[in-house]
Amino acid sequence: MISRYRRLMTALLCAISLAGVTALSACSDSTAASGTKVTIGYSAWPGWFPWAVAQEKGLFEKNGVTVDLKWFDSYTESINALSSGAIDANSQTLNDTLASVSGGAKLSVVLVNDNSTGNDKIIARQGITGVADLKGKKIAVEQGTVDHYLLLLALQEAKLTEKDVELVPLLTDAAAAAFVGEQVDAVAAFAPFTTKALERPGSRAIATSAEFPGAIPDHLVVSEQMSKERKKEVQALVNTWFETIDWIKQNRDEAVKIMAKRGAVSIDEYKTYDAGTTIFTKQQNLDAFTPGVTPAHLNFQAGKIADFIISNGLAQNRPDFDALFDDQYVKAVK
Repeated sequence: MISRYRRLMTALLCAISLAGVTALSACSDSTAASGTKVTIGYSAWPGWFPWAVAQEKGLFEKNGVTVDLKWFDSYTESINALSSGAIDANSQTLNDTLASVSGGAKLSVVLVNDNSTGNDKIIARQGITGVADLKGKKIAVEQGTVDHYLLLLALQEAKLTEKDVELVPLLTDAAAAAFVGEQVDAVAAFAPFTTKALERPGSRAIATSAEFPGAIPDHLVVSEQMSKERKKEVQALVNTWFETIDWIKQNRDEAVKIMAKRGAVSIDEYKTYDAGTTIFTKQQNLDAFTPGVTPAHLNFQAGKIADFIISNGLAQNRPDFDALFDDQYVKAVK
């Protein structure tokens, strides 16, 4: 299990080591530091599977950028890789981005891929009908990730705290397997691992991200250095994303086949994820980047998340997100 605290420590140690020439190679490989190739990390989430479509259909090259699309079986490892400089960009949530920033990582959010609107779930065994019934129960979750955050939000709404339940920290795939194996009473997970968890007879979702609008936005996040020094390539990535979404709309069956294969689920199973992941249009991106006071605005959600992770002891330092959101690339998309 790679906890939030370990991720933050990794970011801090890497930031310190960058002061030394010999440590630089440990924190960043030559591809991430310079050159024309861009390394993008992504992992198992329906809102990020369109990157696989972009790769298979040659859309990165069409937009003038050479991409090494790096798959991570462990989502937390992808976050660590971006924070340490091992990759140039990563697909990750706002919650986890703020955790990394609070640990000293220098990052820029350049694109909103989607909002989770139901594909993050708290799934419980038969006999547990609501979040309040989780008191005293064992819950598997990848500690420090966005589904841990969702769990805490749901517990808070049910007037419970983390101390009222027994957390079993596991990577998300292992957490889903532990739930199916009846080792725990509930699991907090994201699609496609929710599909695995729901294989347990009598299980059901007792809370989902649909109940917390805007709480889980997903992004393309780049290093601050890349945003400053490699603007042309960042723009090409953002352009590719929107062209890919248009291609998917026009070639739905072929696109679903590609994304289902990447997610290791059947085509029919993949189609059930549609409502739970809302892919953002360019206009929705622009609206999200615009400062505001509703859940639709990133600065508002960032403030809420920052307050939450600090108050729950998930980070020691409040992240500075004044310069985190960089909308110049979305604005430049034609």
